[in-house]
Amino acid sequence: MSTLFIRTLIVYTLMFAVLRLMGKRQINEMQPFDLAVTLLIANLASIPMSEPAVPLFYGLVPIIGLFIVQRLVAHASLKSERIRRLVCGSPLTVIENGTVREDVMRSASYSLSDLTEQLRLKDVFSLSEVEYAILETNGSLSVLLKGEHRQPTNGDLKLSVGGSKPAVMLIADGRIDENALEDAKLEREKLEKLLKEKGIAGIKSCLFAILDAKGELFVQKKRGKTKNGGGVRLACKGSVKKQRGNME
Repeated sequence: MSTLFIRTLIVYTLMFAVLRLMGKRQINEMQPFDLAVTLLIANLASIPMSEPAVPLFYGLVPIIGLFIVQRLVAHASLKSERIRRLVCGSPLTVIENGTVREDVMRSASYSLSDLTEQLRLKDVFSLSEVEYAILETNGSLSVLLKGEHRQPTNGDLKLSVGGSKPAVMLIADGRIDENALEDAKLEREKLEKLLKEKGIAGIKSCLFAILDAKGELFVQKKRGKTKNGGGVRLACKGSVKKQRGNME
């Protein structure tokens, strides 16, 4: 029994490492070749785990071999557009200038039901709203709506907006992220002072502290509400930059 457990642990570790090295993609984002390799690896991994009579080496070598082949093909696809088209195929325009391309859909064995279903997943409920629809090589559908059905952008409305960046998690579950703190150009002592102003004794008492693009700090105390209470998150008054200036 212990031997079977060790075999399973070894195969699982190898399979996990191989799938991680293959790239960070979800199943529905994989190219056909990548998906085929993944399924084959999963099938090969089950053999040495379920068949103790099969030498472990016989299960590990094919997995490593498939991984090497996948990396070689992926590298070749990056270097050659012809190889990429051969392995992954080419995107197909199934709706062009508002007209459904029957010939393209027929060649791809893609029905109107498939098309309308994927459009609904894009929150598009009428073919008449679509200017272009492209069936990508991984099976997903890219949609360009007609002008009157598109959401207006800030550029369309001629609104001037500043640059934006993602919010930074400074504290998570009582643990401070030193790299995030450095990126925010905020010292630890000043962050602790801001927390105390909000009724949080220290970093270990803070469930989370998030600094957004506007310089606002949102905090929540562990196991309860902040001093001001009544909400999941609490914004410090004024931006961190202003408060840093006051503290200095």
